[in-house]
Amino acid sequence: MLKVFADRGGTFTDIVAVTDNQIIINQLANHPQRFLIVPLPNQQWVIVYKLLSENPECYQDAAIQGIRDIIGLSSNEPIPTAEIEVVKMGTTVATNALLERKGDRVLLVITKGFKDALRIGYQNRPDIFARHIVLPSMLYEQVIEVNERYDAKGNELIPVDIEEVRKDLHAVYNQGIRSCAIVLMHSYSYPQHEQQVAAIAREVGFTQISVSHQVSPLIKLVSRGDTTVVDAYLTPILRRYVDSVASQLPGVKLMFMKSDGGLINAQQFQGKDSILSGPAGGIVGAVQTSLRAGFNSVITFDMGGTSTDVAHFKGEYERQLENEIAGARMRVPVLAIHTIAAGGGSILSFDGSSYRVGPESAGSNPGPACYRRGGKLTVTDANVMLGKIHPQYFPAVFGKDGNLPLDQDVVTEKFIQLAQNIETATGNKRTPEQVAAGFIAIAVESMANAIKKISLQRGYDVTNYVLCCFGGAGAQVACLIADTLGMKQIFLHPYAGVLSAYGMGLADVSAIREAGVEQVLDQELVEKLQRLMEGLEGQARGELETQRNKEVNAEERKEEVVRKVNLKYEGTDSILGVDFVVDVEMMREEFEREHQLRYGFIQAEKCLIVESVFVEVVEKMDTPQEALISRIRELNQFPNPVEMVRMFTNNKWYSAPVYLREDLQPGDVIKGAAIIVEKISTIVVEPNWDAKLTKQNHLILARV
Repeated sequence: MLKVFADRGGTFTDIVAVTDNQIIINQLANHPQRFLIVPLPNQQWVIVYKLLSENPECYQDAAIQGIRDIIGLSSNEPIPTAEIEVVKMGTTVATNALLERKGDRVLLVITKGFKDALRIGYQNRPDIFARHIVLPSMLYEQVIEVNERYDAKGNELIPVDIEEVRKDLHAVYNQGIRSCAIVLMHSYSYPQHEQQVAAIAREVGFTQISVSHQVSPLIKLVSRGDTTVVDAYLTPILRRYVDSVASQLPGVKLMFMKSDGGLINAQQFQGKDSILSGPAGGIVGAVQTSLRAGFNSVITFDMGGTSTDVAHFKGEYERQLENEIAGARMRVPVLAIHTIAAGGGSILSFDGSSYRVGPESAGSNPGPACYRRGGKLTVTDANVMLGKIHPQYFPAVFGKDGNLPLDQDVVTEKFIQLAQNIETATGNKRTPEQVAAGFIAIAVESMANAIKKISLQRGYDVTNYVLCCFGGAGAQVACLIADTLGMKQIFLHPYAGVLSAYGMGLADVSAIREAGVEQVLDQELVEKLQRLMEGLEGQARGELETQRNKEVNAEERKEEVVRKVNLKYEGTDSILGVDFVVDVEMMREEFEREHQLRYGFIQAEKCLIVESVFVEVVEKMDTPQEALISRIRELNQFPNPVEMVRMFTNNKWYSAPVYLREDLQPGDVIKGAAIIVEKISTIVVEPNWDAKLTKQNHLILARV
């Protein structure tokens, strides 16, 4: 039995596997530098492994290669799929296709007279002082207008001209376009015309048909249309990727993480659900491990190689309905994740007057300067310069043969050169380590601002939260970020370096259904909402039924149903979701409490409008247990550092002990300045911070 959880990030692919196969463990024990093996109860083990997401000379797909490396196969041996129980994955394939505009060619089919509706959009000006406005490029290549119309009450004003639609679709099909998005007026409630057009498109031969009443059955033509176009643009690329993975794992249960934090069968995975597939795994991993550690108010902080993701959790996952990602408006529920282009691989530059960090990233190829591929200086290099990352404790996977350590000398050379350039340009004399610390301060400030956006700016006092820090680079700057924000505690899970992958294993299977309502909230409407939600719940259960293992009987299943209504004041557009209850006053009170917290005022005299309803059915999955460790040393005995190193922080050099995390035992307290080294990340304990290990092998950092 082997369960594999994988997250394909921009720089590294992280893999966490759970197995009870002693033979696999014995093989991997010969490579302690590459694989972290953690024993669990019940004769099981967790295997943690990282490899570069792109390494075309060595392998095609990182996740498949990771499975091969764990089982111990050469590149031409078939994978013994009978030994693999399940593979759960998050992927950035669709996200990258959207960012780079490399999706499939798309045809937009829309109601006559609305040809340019998506191009015109909402006329909002995100940068109000910009004199030259650059509109995002449209994802569709051609438009067909359909002469049809329903009114808002469902009366058919103009029937579909079937023959004209067929002729137009044939003409576009003959130009090589195979993906179409169908968006007709009022079809969120009256989908018959869309169904007719979709049937014709199928006859003509279109292979991807995204229909708006299925993709996003909500009011607002523009965002419903945009979401449908995104789905048509990305689903074919996603399908090809999923099929290529599935072809190498025949018969294996393959699941993917959706942007809303739930898992779904590979065959039902769609473009609209995939944009935040990887980061969502991180949020689930961070929240579930924090809850196990006893923390209920959490700021998640995921710093990878390319970007940093932050999110807020207080009792339930926060989701956004309206999103704009890479210039594309989307109206599907996704976890509320705020992303900034600052990671370990963010490139450092000096423009003649000021330091700049990012937004460009060095990625995994060529990577930071220390990766021995001729890359530019990055945040990771700055930490090498400051003595916070030491090559001897970093995986030796660099150089032509993939067996050399980080190159410290080239980093020192480049920072000496950069310090000279800065002095020549500004007359400002700085040591190379002061220059590196300056760049780190800028990166920390932009990450702290991202956290303020999701917490302080929405009325939450961040000082009462724990900072759950993960991602390969997160623990190097965690103390500095907590200091900037006034946070007092940091939580580091033993798999923090691969928590996005571990989150795939902690996630549940879920199905979400929504419906537009746009009516005044009163007691009379509540009964209609109940009936509507029962119908949506039935649809969601039907989706789960198709994914379920036939062996699991009904008594063993654990299900949870979440029902929410999205409310707004009449005449406004700011939607807040509240739990659905039959008492109208209780829903109003919850809405006003949230509105006061978020916006600082309420409008008691105004009616509340139910914009839409939301039903989620969650089926609980078996999740890996946490390993428990016990103390063997006497309480008054302290762990021995493996060596003392120099570390530059607070504008001076400190002599910092280096500890191996596996040498620490429950109850040990490490006082900063110090460095704790794991196989998958480096933890920097700054001065005025203590790190304490618990019996669950959790590191809790506390400000002194």
